[in-house]
Amino acid sequence: MSRPVTLFTGQWADLPFEEVCRLAAGWGYDGLEIACSGDHFEVDRALAEPDYVPAKLAQLESHGLKVFAISNHLVGQAVCDDPIDERHRNILPARIWGDGEPEGVRKRAAAEIADTARAAAKLGVDTVVGFTGSKIWKYVAMFPPVSQAVIDDGYTDFANRWNPILDVFDEVGVRFAHEVHPSEIAYDYWTTRKSLDALGNRPAFGLNWDPSHFVWQDLDPVGFILDFADRIYHVDCKDTKKRFDGRNGRLGSHLAWADPRRGWDFVSTGHGDVPWEQSFRALNAIGYTGPISVEWEDAGMDRLRGAEEAVKFIRGLVFDPPAAAFDAAFATREES
Repeated sequence: MSRPVTLFTGQWADLPFEEVCRLAAGWGYDGLEIACSGDHFEVDRALAEPDYVPAKLAQLESHGLKVFAISNHLVGQAVCDDPIDERHRNILPARIWGDGEPEGVRKRAAAEIADTARAAAKLGVDTVVGFTGSKIWKYVAMFPPVSQAVIDDGYTDFANRWNPILDVFDEVGVRFAHEVHPSEIAYDYWTTRKSLDALGNRPAFGLNWDPSHFVWQDLDPVGFILDFADRIYHVDCKDTKKRFDGRNGRLGSHLAWADPRRGWDFVSTGHGDVPWEQSFRALNAIGYTGPISVEWEDAGMDRLRGAEEAVKFIRGLVFDPPAAAFDAAFATREES
């Protein structure tokens, strides 16, 4: 079972795409998960300029790289978020932000995600990775007390905004892989169930498995793979280290990334608390054959060293499963 190892370019958007291609190829990556950021992939140009997509593909080919997925996390965040504020202005293209009127921003973001599906189809990939945003994340503490009607309205709002987007995904034969992540409509096990149900479990909407966010919340990333076996559409590899010592808390205390007073932080792949071998055994068990994408986000380590180290680590985990792995893994899960 040969699964390509790719580099997610979102943390590299400050560099020209050509430079990222050169670096990734030199480190031994098979391809890229291309972010719709910087000059890496521009959705509007992909749809408007006939030569844009062929030029991108030629650029990748010149470095011996392929593309298996594109991502549009930042624009996707604005589809459902409430409030829409200065944070969004800082991450959105000016044409999506416009005059900043919140509902206008949401509608332009939704149209852009639909266009991202069209652009992905032109590029020849069938998966778009991203965020959804959430109208109700602001209520995560559930205090002051929040009624069930308010929470239900958040999932209804999500479905109303995303179903028309997913109609376009269906039309062009592309799937959306939502990254389950704090600040999103689906951020843990139960909210993922609720989100899939809100959409009628339509196949166009699946999941991007990133174990770092599960470890951060004390969830089981291995069990999540098995529980949502038919919805794992893409895999991002990022590690997390927990440092809960009585002072350092899970919520981060409004401290900056890499501040040692945080209770957790993203660290270089293989140096944290993610159960990597068990996770890859679970991916084998569900028959996942898609790309394994390295998302480099260790603020305490030089990324030029870290990204090269990560691909070597991941290659040691991409092993072929025995024929009985699928049945054995699910039997164990059902007994627990």
